[in-house]
Amino acid sequence: MLVHLAAFSHARTFASPFRLPHALDTPSDWSQIRHHVHSPFPNWLLDCSFLVLSRYFNIRVLCFFYLAIFTLLTLLQPPPIVFQHFNPILISKTRYINMSDTVLSPPAKPGIRRLSSISTTFEDLALGPSVVVPPEHMSKPSDAHETAAAMEMAKHRLRKRDNRAGDVTPPTPVDTLVTDQYAFAFDIDGVLVRGGKPIPQAVEALKVLNGQNEYGVKVPYIFVTNGGGKTEQERCLDLSRQLELEVSAGQFICGHTPMREMAEKYKTVLVVGGEGEKCRAVAEGYGFKDVVTPGDIIKDNKHTTPFRKLTADETEHSRLRNFGESEIDAIFVFADSRDWAGDQQIILDLLMSKNGRLGTRSETFDEGPPIYFSHNDVVWSASHPLTRMGMGALRVSLEALYKSLTGKELVSTAFGKPQIGTFQFATRLLQQWRKDTHGIDAPPRTVYFVGDTPESDIRGTNEFNASSVCENQWYSILVRTGVFEEGTKPAFAPNATVDNVLEAVKFGIQREVDKGLKSKVQQLSQQQEAIMEE
Repeated sequence: MLVHLAAFSHARTFASPFRLPHALDTPSDWSQIRHHVHSPFPNWLLDCSFLVLSRYFNIRVLCFFYLAIFTLLTLLQPPPIVFQHFNPILISKTRYINMSDTVLSPPAKPGIRRLSSISTTFEDLALGPSVVVPPEHMSKPSDAHETAAAMEMAKHRLRKRDNRAGDVTPPTPVDTLVTDQYAFAFDIDGVLVRGGKPIPQAVEALKVLNGQNEYGVKVPYIFVTNGGGKTEQERCLDLSRQLELEVSAGQFICGHTPMREMAEKYKTVLVVGGEGEKCRAVAEGYGFKDVVTPGDIIKDNKHTTPFRKLTADETEHSRLRNFGESEIDAIFVFADSRDWAGDQQIILDLLMSKNGRLGTRSETFDEGPPIYFSHNDVVWSASHPLTRMGMGALRVSLEALYKSLTGKELVSTAFGKPQIGTFQFATRLLQQWRKDTHGIDAPPRTVYFVGDTPESDIRGTNEFNASSVCENQWYSILVRTGVFEEGTKPAFAPNATVDNVLEAVKFGIQREVDKGLKSKVQQLSQQQEAIMEE
């Protein structure tokens, strides 16, 4: 509190008629006070008392007076945290912390299983709330545990609330060192990892978010990726191993995550993309009851794709059925196609069919099943030095082929970034987390989205922020470690452009620090004016 007043006393150019009657001769008096900023009295009371007394007494005398009071209070009732330096980041309702303090590892959350990243499978993660832990952190929770566990429980409660069509009573909020004012959302490929290997600054960036920064603040974070073909649990395992990070599936939102909500709408669906049977497993895990793959269709009729033959493994795992008697209600492209020619042939057969029955042809070309894509990225960042074609390129190709064959425009739906629905889901998750941990039923005021693709990451963030459904601020940050090429002008301009994810994290935290200082100064100025009016 006194440090706020010290900052105010040095900034004598504020638009206020009030001026401190005595200059602060040396900053040493204030620096001594800074080491004893602990008081049971509310800050506003101390602010007012100091400002009033400073009109009649020398500032230095008041410094020693408050120093004596705080020292006496400290001896009578030692505070649980000693504040060594001033930091303007509010991390809970009533207290501040600094990196010079000892940040204790949080206890493990009750009801959360801690599973080793070495031996755990994604099937294990599907059995209940859990976090994936690198072996070196199995003995006690790491700094990342609190956020990972809280997000896992938040998504668990959010899913239960959606399924019950009602509210789920959240736990009683407890003291936490994690700020609820802002959060980070990260794309993965090109931001944190590239070609399956961590980008050098990624590990340090997450350490900063987990409290290893000059302010000692912990910041919540989630991962929003268009990468498909894997469950959130499998993504969680991959990232924990790549970054050696304690993380939970609750922190992940994949492009196909919103497809979960369509499981009750369609009975028989075709899923396309990914390796082997992974996409079928993802769809069945989402609740789809009858899932078929291109391999099933080829197994039923090998002439469907003249130039593609099933391998022995595909033949073994593909499910035999008579598709001449089955109707497919919808097509879902869950992940990037491994066989563009074969998959496009099957998709087009269905789009031009009568009511999704293979071997038939609609006369009007408007009787086929709807088609959904988990995202619309035309290119993405992989191990190759140049960008590679993604699912969005397959969508463009299908649209061109469909129009060439039918003369009509293909109507399709894409999820993932830049679609607003993905950002809405992320907002709902962060709001549930904040309600659980801080008792506030609203999303964090600011979400910093860090991405590498202007056409999806930046465009999606900006458009969602400008939309009528956005309840807070989404702030876009573009990094130079992925799709974006230096020297080019982004098709969609970010709020900020930085070299890498570490610089993005530092930028966001510093921006919040500056906002906190400005807000405090304005508050003090208003208090002075109120006192002078009285």
